[in-house]
Amino acid sequence: MSFVVMENLTAQFLPPPLWNSNTRLLTSLIAKPNLISLPNSLPPLSLDCSKTLSTSLLSDHHHRFLNSLRRRLSHPGSCPLRLLQEDGDWSKDQFFAAIRFFRHSSRLHHILPVFDAWKKLEPSRINEANYEKIISLLCAERSMMDEAVRALQSMTHDYKINPSLRIYNSIIRGYADDGKFEEALSFLNEMKENGVSPETETYDGLIEGYGKRGMYDEIVSCVERMESEGCVRDGVSYNLLVREFARGGLLGRMERMYQSLMSRKMTVEPVTLVSMLETYAEFGVLEKMEETYDKVMRFGICLDEELVRRLACVYIDNFMFSRLDDLGRGIRRSDLAWCLRGLCHACLVSRKGLDCVVKERSEEAGRVPWSTSFANIVLLAYSKMGDFRSVELLLTQLQRRRSVKLDLVTVGIVFDLSVGVAGFDGTAVFMSWKKSGFLDKAAEMKTDPLVHAALGEGQFLRSCNEVMKQSLEESKSWTYQYLLEVVVKNQKTET
Repeated sequence: MSFVVMENLTAQFLPPPLWNSNTRLLTSLIAKPNLISLPNSLPPLSLDCSKTLSTSLLSDHHHRFLNSLRRRLSHPGSCPLRLLQEDGDWSKDQFFAAIRFFRHSSRLHHILPVFDAWKKLEPSRINEANYEKIISLLCAERSMMDEAVRALQSMTHDYKINPSLRIYNSIIRGYADDGKFEEALSFLNEMKENGVSPETETYDGLIEGYGKRGMYDEIVSCVERMESEGCVRDGVSYNLLVREFARGGLLGRMERMYQSLMSRKMTVEPVTLVSMLETYAEFGVLEKMEETYDKVMRFGICLDEELVRRLACVYIDNFMFSRLDDLGRGIRRSDLAWCLRGLCHACLVSRKGLDCVVKERSEEAGRVPWSTSFANIVLLAYSKMGDFRSVELLLTQLQRRRSVKLDLVTVGIVFDLSVGVAGFDGTAVFMSWKKSGFLDKAAEMKTDPLVHAALGEGQFLRSCNEVMKQSLEESKSWTYQYLLEVVVKNQKTET
């Protein structure tokens, strides 16, 4: 190394004052490097650090290549086989990343050709594990069952690889899910002939397929066959049987399976409890519905709104309005939750409870405006209580301060009060709506059907329904103004 280069290096790593004050001393030290010791804070690069750096660089390169591969595959008109040829080869991770891309982008027809080309590049890739992944993936899509069987035939005939239990289970489940039970049973027999013993999971695929098509006698026969061949029902099977009998509304069988599940101290799956809850709600079995609902809540399961509405209807039919508030508190904060709580106190004609809910809802309204349903519930509740002053006050606030979208139910509430209640004059409200152009808009129904189930329909809505039944084809052009005129005209004709 030249003296000039050493000078430059020394100038970089030693303090400038020292360099400038004694150049000769530094030159001699450079000539005898053993006299200089490296500072403790700068240890030499270890072998482990070198390996870590190398691994990090390889990982970065791998991720960049995967991103590049996905971009190239997503390019319109891209040919995966040509890309594989251009790249020379793909690692296992890169190959399966491409396979996942085909699945998510609905380009399933590329999977088998690319797999055939990829595995020929390296003979060791022709193995049971890779075939398992490909066949299982293909069987998950109904439209790809022929390709899955073709892959199985290639595996057994071309490469003499014996299919595993998982492969047979995938094919049997795939055909059963598609309703092709003859093909599914054919492969069940084939696996036995090839010395592969079916397990409980094998029959679970058949049971689920039968259940989807309401073939409950076949489910019973399948269970008997399963047990006759030494496959003992496990927790997964019992949960599956409970769900399938629940789906068919077979309460007796559902409950017997559930009792067997519990007596064997097996774990009940949350989705099984939800299926039972749906069935009890559908048949209005109140006591068992409530017991199951409590169990579901202990699991912390979030119910979908359609099921919550069905539960609410059971409570309404049994005049258990106080349970609506519990139901609303038990689900996540949403429009439906507030509606249930409002309906509870509207049906019970509880002013104190209603005021409490309105106050809580108003405090949240800064973030989320009132829904049409909740506003109409409050209006109907005030109407039932005979508090017409609160009705008038709320009507003036709905559009101005609360940004509520009014609908046909709101119009009906004001109309019925104006016509049927002494001392209530809705003229000013209708004039305000006319001036703002609201009455000239197409009539809409935004209110949740639960409101009608709990509080009923007013005279105006019943009249509108009669008009709509008579001329359903014209309903798209009906405005609030038109419906008001027709209802008034019909009432005059009747009197």
